[in-house]
Amino acid sequence: MEPAGVEVPIAWRGRRARAFVPVRLADRDLLLGADTVARTARAQAAVEHGAEAMPEDHAALARLLLHAEGVASSSIEGVTAPVVDVVLAEAGDHAGPPAAAWVAANLAAVTESLEEAHAGRLTVESLCRWHGTLMTGSPTPARHVGVVRSDQGWIGGTSPLDAHLVTPPPQYLPDLLADLVAYVNRTGVDPVSQAAIAHAQFELIHPFADGNGRVGRVLIAWILVRRLSLVTPPPVSTRIAADVGGYSSGLVLFRLGDHERWVRWFADAVSGAGRAQQELVTAVQELRRAWEERLAAPREGRRRLRRDAAAWRALDLLPRHLLLTGPLVVRELGIPLKSANAALRDIVGAGVLVEHGTVPSASPGRPRRLYISPELLGLTGSSPVQA
Repeated sequence: MEPAGVEVPIAWRGRRARAFVPVRLADRDLLLGADTVARTARAQAAVEHGAEAMPEDHAALARLLLHAEGVASSSIEGVTAPVVDVVLAEAGDHAGPPAAAWVAANLAAVTESLEEAHAGRLTVESLCRWHGTLMTGSPTPARHVGVVRSDQGWIGGTSPLDAHLVTPPPQYLPDLLADLVAYVNRTGVDPVSQAAIAHAQFELIHPFADGNGRVGRVLIAWILVRRLSLVTPPPVSTRIAADVGGYSSGLVLFRLGDHERWVRWFADAVSGAGRAQQELVTAVQELRRAWEERLAAPREGRRRLRRDAAAWRALDLLPRHLLLTGPLVVRELGIPLKSANAALRDIVGAGVLVEHGTVPSASPGRPRRLYISPELLGLTGSSPVQA
């Protein structure tokens, strides 16, 4: 097993320490054994089957998958917020907790990267753009946002003197990033092992002052979408979040030179994400049938809802919209506000939606009543209360 890097001496506030500089990927023997190759092939097949399960009108489910991915990636770093606040922050409502805006920014970075995945090759500037989007609203000083770090970095501890890992000094970053980008842009490597190795190398380089883990997981999504021609990535971060210990151990193994065991762990996580995508498609289809049955069923003291009632059209707004309000229904369906509110009450009466407080109105007047489906939000891997 060849060493994956070397230690170099650094000075930190008058004291000596050592930093780890990984070997360039172009200089590493990254061949895979038969078992590892078989696992990456199974992972790719699972992702492709998950993609094939997506319906023709895939936009709503794609958004659900991205939401699950962004929320999970943030939670790995300990950044969590009520999922309703996250969705509101995505819509531009910044009255919620700051963490909600940070999670929403993570979702925006994933979305931005996917828009670029089929447009061209990866560049260092791409990584910096994603970082700038990701760190929107964060407490990170502006001078560190969207730029490669110019200061010494480390992982764990309070300084390089007691850190779990001291990352490469700034002068090594240009060469390491150029090598990483060249590897990511290759097409002769299978997509799953490429995503695994690129992510692990990115984490060792740690090119930014903050947010490296989340940008590194955006890179996973970018590679899988680009190489497998996907419309949306499988929710790999949800599998990582379910086994953070295995994830951290795998990255340590990669640093120690054992890239195969890391790739095998990662391939299994991707396989699980592919299966999760298939399960989400099935769950949404089953949920939709259950909603229609509830809405069609007669309720005590009320007539059976007519098939041309506005409530049926409003129901079609789910899951494309994770939150509904009267004004949103008006805008989408082109009906009067009174009819929109009546439709929402019908859906609440059927047990599909629940009222979840109010949010300020964009124009003078009463606050908008907010309606959510706990069942739908639960499919993102979070409860409506806590992401």
